[in-house]
Amino acid sequence: MNTPIVSIDWLYNNFTDPNLIILDATIPKVIDTEAVGDSEQIKNARFFDIKKEFSEPKAPFPNTMVSAEVFEQKARSLGLNSSSMIVVYDRYGIYSSARAWYMLKAMGHQQVAVLDGGLPAWKQKGYPIEIPKNKKYPLGNFSVNPIQNAFVSYKDVLQAIDEGLPIVDARSPERFLAQVQEPRPGLRSGHIPSSKNLPYTRLLNDGFMLSPAQLNSLFKDKNKVIFSCGSGVTACVLALGATLVGLDNHAVYDGSWTEWGSLQELPIEP
Repeated sequence: MNTPIVSIDWLYNNFTDPNLIILDATIPKVIDTEAVGDSEQIKNARFFDIKKEFSEPKAPFPNTMVSAEVFEQKARSLGLNSSSMIVVYDRYGIYSSARAWYMLKAMGHQQVAVLDGGLPAWKQKGYPIEIPKNKKYPLGNFSVNPIQNAFVSYKDVLQAIDEGLPIVDARSPERFLAQVQEPRPGLRSGHIPSSKNLPYTRLLNDGFMLSPAQLNSLFKDKNKVIFSCGSGVTACVLALGATLVGLDNHAVYDGSWTEWGSLQELPIEP
């Protein structure tokens, strides 16, 4: 599996591979205009709990990446091995699955891909599903080898501004341009100075990622890019798109606008 994204047919055809592990990484959207229930999952899927297990519980901002040591322990508890061939999906198509993919990649795991189209596409084909159940898994041997600066802080973003490096925001144009209030209370509206807007939805068509040829027109800057969003989730959709067109020199601002918009000392543009 040498691609960051796989089709539902590929997953179905490799369903019995003993090294295959399927992860459901669904989280609710912060602006939940298309709520998805949680009564079904892909057969044999394991729940990769971004919110409660793989985010720092005491962090001041949501979805903050846990330490490498905690990630390793949580991944082993989920039965993940260093040899595991991992496919991540969510119940929207492609949304938070990209975050889980990016986290696993940031921890040095190479054999991981996002399921194109997610659960909706899987169900549309009539492929096997089941009711989720609480399960315990044999302890895995997953070992982390963190990639330096896969996630960056606001200090790194300030440095990027000074150096003229591109910063790309995955939020909607209305949020980026401060035309609407932020969905999280207490946040200023606007965007990081000098940043550009590329809504993550522009990379998708009905829950599927655009073709590499279509994506290539959206990623014209070949310099190192920092991707941002509301809370570090949809920035990973941009990272996935960039990876698909061969642009690997990027990072995700983990605090994203939830942090930047909260810190009064940081500059903003409307």
